[in-house]
Order: sequence, then C-alpha cells, then structure tokens
Amino acid sequence: MRLEISCDDRLGICQDVLQILRDHEIDLRGIEVDAVGKIFLNFPQLAFEDFSHLMPQIRRIPNVKDVKTIPYMPFEREHFEFDLLLSTLPDPVLSIDSRGRIDIINDAGTKLLAAEQQPLKGESINQFIQGFSILRWLDKEPKEPTYEAVNIGQSEYHAQLLPIWVSAEDGLKNFAGAVITCKTEPITAHWQRSDNASAFDSILTEQANVRQVLKDAQRMAELDAPLLIEGETGVGKELLAKACHFASRRYNRPFLAINCAALPDNVAESELFGHSEGSLSEYSQRKTGILEQAAGGTVLLDSVGEMSSSLQAKLLRFLEDGVFRRIGEEHEVSVDVRVICTAQNTLYQLVEQGAFREDLYYRLNVLSLLLPPLRERGNDIFLLAEYFIAAACKTLGRSQVKLGRASREKLRRYHWPGNIRQLENTVFRSVSMLEGEVLEPVDIQLPQPQQQDQPLAVDIEQVSLDEAVRQFEASILKRLYPSFPSTRQLAKRLGLSHTAVANKLREHGIGKQRQRKL
Repeated sequence: MRLEISCDDRLGICQDVLQILRDHEIDLRGIEVDAVGKIFLNFPQLAFEDFSHLMPQIRRIPNVKDVKTIPYMPFEREHFEFDLLLSTLPDPVLSIDSRGRIDIINDAGTKLLAAEQQPLKGESINQFIQGFSILRWLDKEPKEPTYEAVNIGQSEYHAQLLPIWVSAEDGLKNFAGAVITCKTEPITAHWQRSDNASAFDSILTEQANVRQVLKDAQRMAELDAPLLIEGETGVGKELLAKACHFASRRYNRPFLAINCAALPDNVAESELFGHSEGSLSEYSQRKTGILEQAAGGTVLLDSVGEMSSSLQAKLLRFLEDGVFRRIGEEHEVSVDVRVICTAQNTLYQLVEQGAFREDLYYRLNVLSLLLPPLRERGNDIFLLAEYFIAAACKTLGRSQVKLGRASREKLRRYHWPGNIRQLENTVFRSVSMLEGEVLEPVDIQLPQPQQQDQPLAVDIEQVSLDEAVRQFEASILKRLYPSFPSTRQLAKRLGLSHTAVANKLREHGIGKQRQRKL
C-alpha cells in the first residue's frame, strides 16, 4: 500500500507521521519526501478497518492538507522508466562502481557479455573487456570522459567511459564509478590516451601486487639505466620488457631480443656484438650485432644468467663505458642502447654460487622488477583465460566459447608451474578440441604431479650400491618431471645446472618416455 500526503512544510511533520505508523505497528518499507510539499509512504496492505482508522489520524496532523492512496512510489516509477529506457537502447550500456564491478546493465549489454542469461551484477568488468585496463583508469579517479578501443569476445568496440562523481552535502564530490557505452562504429570525438600508460595495457591484471609492479615499471620505463626483470618461466617478463620500451622515449627505435640460453657462447657473442669478415671462418661475412642494430633503442637479454663468463666480462665493459669490439676487430664501437635483462629468480643465487659475476649483477640490478607467478594472482587466472579463449576463437574462426563455473574452479585450484604461457597453451588446446560452446572441466586437460603419498624406495637386496643410487635418482626425476614444464625449472628445483639435469633425463629416458605417451 502506498500513500501520498500533501502538506505545508513544518519542522517535525515527518516524525509525527512515523509516530502514527509506530502506534499502529505498521512496518514501513519506504519513505520519500518531495521538495514541493509531499510525503510518500510504502507499507504492507492493511485491512479495511485498520486503514479506516489510520487515514483520519494522519489528516489531523497539523499542516497536513490531504491524504490519498497511489499506485506506486515516485522512485518506483523512475526505476521502471530507467529500466525501460535502458532495455530499448540498441547499444550495450552498463554502470560500474569504483572497483570495476557491474552495478547496472541493459539487455544489449547482457547479450554482449554473456552467451547465456546469467546474472552479471557484482562481476568484475575486467573479465569481459580486454585491450584497455578499466581498473587502472578507475584507480586514477578521472574527471574527464575517455574513448577507448576495447575487445569483447572476437569483436572490437569503441567504448565511451563517463566518470560518475556524486556531490555530498558539504559540497565535496566523491568518485563513484563510471558508465560505459559500447559502439561498433568509431567514435571520433577527442580520442585521448597517455603513451606511457597505454604501453602497459596489453598486460591484463586486476591484482594489487601486479598493478604495483606496473606502476613501478611506468616510472622505470622513462629512465635509461639497465633494468632487471625477474620471475618464473612463463610469467610474461618479455611482455613487460616490451611495454617498458614502448613507454620510453626510445619507443620509435628498435626493440631487439637475444635468448642467452638458446645459443652457444660463440654464436651469442657474434649475435650480440657482431664480427668482422673472415673472423669465424674464411667464408664468413661481416656481421653487425644486435647492439648496433638497436642503436637508439632497447636490447633485451633474455635468461641473462645463462651467459658465459667471457661474455659477461664483455657485457660489463659495454655497460660501464658504452663501447665494445666486434669479434676479429681492434677498433671500438660506441652505441647508445638501453639494456633490459630477464632472469628466473636465480640471478643472485648464481652470484653466490660463483656462476655469475657479482660486479655485473650489481650493474644490471640498478632497477629491478619482480613478476609474481600466476598462482599468486587470484582472479587474474579467469581474466587471462577469458582473453586467451577469445583469441583462440578468433584464430580458429569459430563462435565464441564461454568458460563454465566449474571450469573456473578447476583453473583456480591448479598450481600452474608454467604460469601464463602454460595457461595460454592449455586454453588453445581446449578450445581447438571443443565441440560445444561452453568449456567444462572435462574439456581442460592439465598435467598433474604424481602422488606424493608413497615414499621413494629402492630394493637394494639384488643390486649394487651404484645401481641403487641410479634407480633412486631416476625415481626422483620421474616424480618431479611432470610438475615442471622445462628442464631449467627442474634444474632450479633440484639445485643443479641445466646441463646436468638434461643429461640425467636423457640417461634415464624420462623425456623420451613422456613424448611417446603424448
């Protein structure tokens, strides 16, 4: 039941109305006060006898001029008008709070973001929209609207983001979120973007620890000092290095990378510094190294911890003096490049073991960033999975695939030893083999480590000590091998060199055995 009370303004008139409701033990559901002199009440339906006693008492309140029943409250009418207006708009429109959670969304928006009509209120917008970090934009509490190209599923949209500021009674304004409108046609008005910030948009995250890394990276990108990026295999170190390059003043110059672990020492030196004609063989041609090719730009030394000691010495001299010699030449070459290095959380350990020069380590570690593993990034697993699903669908030319709730839980519980790279490969395989439209847990194949319940044991009754040790070693490698996607990661786990572990796997036929199973 809803009442409209017409009255003249008087201090305490609302309190008099509420006192009558309390006397009748009426449960008030809602009250609205209009500035033009009206009070609206919403309470449960009353019996006729109770209602006939209530109305005269309200009319006898001083300054009350009239009381009548109404079919709806003003707010209810506005609410239904708003819903009707939103539902008829052809473009997807949604409102998000200051933390990026969906608050209101129209039918077009629900259809765009979800294949099935599932409730989206409270869901993070970042799991549906890629190509622009809305959470990072919200963190800045923007005053002006922005227009951004975003990816939703397989399609690109132009999103208009309007910040919401709510005025308080004291005149101060509080940031409350944003309204997003997505359009398929380009928006030509005032395209604004910060070069430094937008360079990091390809790194998707909604985790505070990763966002802090990106915030630090933005500041470090503007400097010319060497930068060391550490983290486990597959966490996105090279992607972050590229972002730092494109956010720097060197963005329009080359970005070149060399994998120190993938090349023999002599080849790595030639690739990095170059060589003169005939220096490697009588037929070898003069070669310009990566350092010269990237003049004015950035050179990425991937897996710098695998660099030989002689190459470390030559790199140290270049970092200190800015000059080097090509292989087979006497004159020095001077070049201006920024050096970014990556390592798998082991560089200082290598220094302590004497495998990496301490003076070079401190020269490279002027600025440093540490990317956390995927298992420590919470909801980023879902955010990245959705992005990789959309990319896989686009590559395979198939309709958009959705990630079921049970599949989300499976992804969340997995430990991801191969991090983001493993997630990307897992998603692509799952989507390519999927016959339906929703990824269920059975569709996602994840390698599981062998059960650790049984202790490692070797029967030494019939074998020599050497053979028993060999069998025990093989048992350890067989148990750990499935949990580590690369021999380098397994070597780190065992505290051995990469070469030693590779030789032992080959000796016991463990790697070959796994390939036959696949």
